[in-house]
Amino acid sequence: MLAGIFIVMCRYGWLQLVQGSELAERMRYQVGQDYLVQSPRGAIIDRNGRELAVSTMTKSLFVDPNHVENPTQLAADLSPLIGKSEEEILEDIKAGGGFVWVKRRMEQSEYEAVRTLIRDKGYSVCLGFRDEAKRYYPNDVLAANLIGFVGTDDKGLDGIEQAFDKYIKGEVTESFLYTDRQSRPILDSIFARHGYQGDRCKTIQLTIDSAIQFIVEQELDRAMAETGPIAITCVAMDPKTGEILAMASRPSYNPNRFWDYAPEVWKNRAVSYIYEPGSTFKSITAGAALQEGIVSPNQIFVDPGYVMVSGKRIQNWNGASFGTVTFADVVKQSLNTGFALVGLDLGAEKLCKYAKLFGFGEQTGIELPGEEPGILYEPEEMVDSDIATMAIGQSIAVTPLQLVTAVSAIANNGVLLKPHIVKMIKNANGSTYSETKVEEVRQTIDPATDKTLVGLLEQVVSSGGGKKASVRGYRVAGKTGTAQKVNESGTGYSEGRYIASFCGFGPVENPQIALLVMIDEPSGIFYGGQIAAPVAGRIFSQVFRYMRIEPSDAPLAAEDEFSEEVGEGDALISSIGNDNAPEPEKIPEPAEVPEGSVVVPDFRRKSIRESARVASEVGLDFESSGSGFGANQSIAPGTVVKKGTRIKVSFTP
Repeated sequence: MLAGIFIVMCRYGWLQLVQGSELAERMRYQVGQDYLVQSPRGAIIDRNGRELAVSTMTKSLFVDPNHVENPTQLAADLSPLIGKSEEEILEDIKAGGGFVWVKRRMEQSEYEAVRTLIRDKGYSVCLGFRDEAKRYYPNDVLAANLIGFVGTDDKGLDGIEQAFDKYIKGEVTESFLYTDRQSRPILDSIFARHGYQGDRCKTIQLTIDSAIQFIVEQELDRAMAETGPIAITCVAMDPKTGEILAMASRPSYNPNRFWDYAPEVWKNRAVSYIYEPGSTFKSITAGAALQEGIVSPNQIFVDPGYVMVSGKRIQNWNGASFGTVTFADVVKQSLNTGFALVGLDLGAEKLCKYAKLFGFGEQTGIELPGEEPGILYEPEEMVDSDIATMAIGQSIAVTPLQLVTAVSAIANNGVLLKPHIVKMIKNANGSTYSETKVEEVRQTIDPATDKTLVGLLEQVVSSGGGKKASVRGYRVAGKTGTAQKVNESGTGYSEGRYIASFCGFGPVENPQIALLVMIDEPSGIFYGGQIAAPVAGRIFSQVFRYMRIEPSDAPLAAEDEFSEEVGEGDALISSIGNDNAPEPEKIPEPAEVPEGSVVVPDFRRKSIRESARVASEVGLDFESSGSGFGANQSIAPGTVVKKGTRIKVSFTP
């Protein structure tokens, strides 16, 4: 008996001490298996909390080739369920090893079908699932070039997704689950969540306003159809904070299926494309000349129609002479001759100095990948012809973002701000991880000089070359541009290839938005004042209404014309966040209305200002809540009520 006990104890010691770890590991994999659990990627939202990019958890299918008994049969069974050819599945199996992906980020219907197949045919020894996050962009093309996209390994590959990958990338943790013979987790409602690290993912809140972004992109689509260019870029900025309100390019792509598009389309042209700005740069030249006291608004110029500088002929846009003009006329009519002479008076050093003060020749530092610094001469390398051409916006290369940032400084009393597109980064519990503050870069020109410059630029829109960017009832300032494109060899300009643009801001008395519209190689008419300014004007008019900016003068004088001008924009704005918003039904007028009574109008889809006017006209006491456009009203349209009755209307963006 003692001998038997001794043998048992020795055996127990052998199993427990010598083979204990090995046996425990074998037992572990008989009753369960390790799972890699991935948390979903953090969301990207706009300034108002609307989702621009979200993640959902999906199942991905893998195969263990070492345990596949009949590859041909397995491929035949899987093929119709996952939309993959038998040949492709066989290639996966032939890859060998213990783990090969078969189908990643499956649809729920695919997952259910494969799960049933595994259960019915006993494929659990060779097939299995892993949880993976799938990125989804609910607005499809909206802000695609800005947001970017995510690759198959949850890695941001462009835009915000790339720039903030370390903050929003989902984490992968290992978790052991007890499973049944079909490899299904036992009590998975409890254990399948073990190791889930979703609380570590952060949310990126952008400065973008989805409604303004929508307005901009709709107008870019319209301009693409009307002008037939190779590309269009638009940037909208808050000149008082440096916040980017919208940034868009055409052509664009759908990040949900980015692989269907050429890589060239993925680029964010607002930060990665450099071009000669043409006459839009004259705003900077004018500011420099005013600051240095070289010119004054009423200074007299004699315009001969062209000037010769170092053997180069510089002429006006139409080749004509404007005779005796003031500097205000030079700016308003965008006369190349006047600006060339002003540039020569400034000289290379001062012209380059002010270009740098306004941020040209260096990156703005915005939180986006691929930003170009532009191209700027060194003063000592410039000859007179370089100075004259730079003064009119040639011989310098800028990005759209640099230009709108510089014009925003003019709108902001001469103070240059660092542009930013990320408002804050939030923790999973909603607390603030970091917040972007307004950052002043430098004072470019004195406030008094800046005020004079703004007055000149306002004349450009009110009665000059930028008149088509004007908005009835509002004061807008800006400058148009029509620049030739440099040829492929870089030795001169291409015949018939132009970039038309407009860059401005409004309302002048309290600037809320600075805007750049750049149209690259339009077909037919190519002047910025003819094709870029109207696009800017339509965007301005819709954004002013959306932001509920009161007109600068005659508040209600031109409501009918104004409504007609932006009627299409009203429909665009009201559909934000509700792509399937139904048209309000027609409300029949009652046959008789008693004296002292009125019929309640339909306030749906009307702005607050328009609703207040209509209520006042019919004699109702009007009360509003919210912002945007009419959604609900306390008394149904068509109802007969006494005059003076209070009606409450709620408004939504």
